[in-house]
Amino acid sequence: MNNSAEARRAAFKKTVDSDEGRRRRTDTSIRLRKDKKEESLAKRRAASSLNSKTNGVSSSMDVNNVDNNDQNNSNSSGNRRIYTATDIPELLVGLQQPSVNPEACLESVRGFRRMLSVEKNPPVDAVLHCGLLPILVEIIGSPTVNPALHFEAAWALTNIASTDYTAKVVEAGAVPHLTMLLMSPHPDTREQAAWCLGNIAGDCTDLRDIVLQSGALEPMIKNITEPANSSLLANVVWSLSNMCRGKPQPDFALIGQCVPILAHLLKNASPTNKEVLIDVCWALSYLSDGEEFRIQAVVDTGVTPILVNLLDCALDSNDNNIPGSIANPIIRTLGNIVSGNDSQTQAVIDTGIISRSRQLLNHPKKNVKKETCWLLSNIAAGTQSQITSLVSQQYLMGKIVSLTERAEWDIRKEATWVLSNIATGGSDDHVECLVEYNAIRSLCSMLNIPDGKMITVALDALDRILEVGEKLGKGYVTLVDEADGIDLLERLQEHDNENVYRKSVEIIEKYFNVEDEDENLAPADDGNAFTFGVDASKQHFNFAAETSPMKNTVGFGQQQQPTHTHFSF
Repeated sequence: MNNSAEARRAAFKKTVDSDEGRRRRTDTSIRLRKDKKEESLAKRRAASSLNSKTNGVSSSMDVNNVDNNDQNNSNSSGNRRIYTATDIPELLVGLQQPSVNPEACLESVRGFRRMLSVEKNPPVDAVLHCGLLPILVEIIGSPTVNPALHFEAAWALTNIASTDYTAKVVEAGAVPHLTMLLMSPHPDTREQAAWCLGNIAGDCTDLRDIVLQSGALEPMIKNITEPANSSLLANVVWSLSNMCRGKPQPDFALIGQCVPILAHLLKNASPTNKEVLIDVCWALSYLSDGEEFRIQAVVDTGVTPILVNLLDCALDSNDNNIPGSIANPIIRTLGNIVSGNDSQTQAVIDTGIISRSRQLLNHPKKNVKKETCWLLSNIAAGTQSQITSLVSQQYLMGKIVSLTERAEWDIRKEATWVLSNIATGGSDDHVECLVEYNAIRSLCSMLNIPDGKMITVALDALDRILEVGEKLGKGYVTLVDEADGIDLLERLQEHDNENVYRKSVEIIEKYFNVEDEDENLAPADDGNAFTFGVDASKQHFNFAAETSPMKNTVGFGQQQQPTHTHFSF
């Protein structure tokens, strides 16, 4: 970061320092990590019909026949037995002597697996209550059992881990055995073990760290670099993305080795493998979130232009290869990068993301518009030339101003940050451009909201705009008045938030001062009666005059004793 940029940021208003200007997604800020899409990525249940598992199944296992039978029987419900909780006692009998009757043991585990694979309300509680969990863990930990039994037991554990009982799987000691299964000679077993570990890692950060500490990362990476089939690759990448997510973040010294692997995968993945592309982008968004060294690790792989090209494909309605849902993780990753230092921000700007943002701000999905405004707000906290590259986009700026005033609340907040960062960190010319884009009206509209923090952000921007207007002799005060800003400022003097109150008073004192006259002198004779006060025709409002600060907070048109202060325009 150059010295001029540091000096400029040091000159920010107290409420808009460099940390506020460049904003990363944390648990206490705007909580974008809890959107529905990302929550759906946290856990997955393995359905009873495994289309994805019929490819590449080892011929040495009878799992191939098991999967095909499940598929065929799913099309003929009369041939396939549907297991329910009432079958638990019968299934437990088959587990009592696995060495004597391995086929009965396999059929029992398969029955439990089918029972847990139903889409709605699987009887997990009943299954756990019968004592199955330690039996399943013992099976996956035994190197001598039938490989098909490993597979079925891991599958059953996967579905338990996809529910609210994930911690029970960990407490039973399944994680080390699942990690060992990642090195199984059978691809479908490796895939099922990765799937289960992904569900565990996606539950919470504590369980995620247990998976990482088990040594699962190395075999996960090996299954990515040497995938046996596309289904295995997709599930392992998804599981790896869960190992990268969450706050507090995983130790980058450990998880950072995934960055070049993911970047290589992004550069070489087939466009038809849509799930892999989406999960790689989510993983990169998690890894790039935070300190500058994390961001730099992602930038150094050269994926930034690749991400933007993928974004172009996702927005192209004629391109059916790249799904539109990939836009969210791509914008998140790019937004994380521009929240870093100036050179990292420039790496994204050089891809042409600013001009592409026009289409993103017109996207039908709210989250895309919200994330794009957040990305642009971080660019607006950059260098003067970076701010210029943003302000010079007339249509884009007009759209941001419009969103600040008329959009869903989350989008309005992000758009307001764009305007505020430009105003507080930009030059006088940048501020003049904001005014030409009607930013005053939009910022004034943010003074009538319940969010004290965002009111302060809007007040900081208006303060800077009025400062430039006074300096250059512009009539910005009148524009604030025309946008009902004066009335709103008056109301804010009664705001519960101390920062809002002080800032509104400060702006009134600095830019809306008046000349007070002592009205308690001799009464004036108007020809009919004696009256007190000043002739209304002689009152005047001096915007530029510097007067002593007001001792009291006075509303426009209100009175204080012993003098009267009138505001008229």
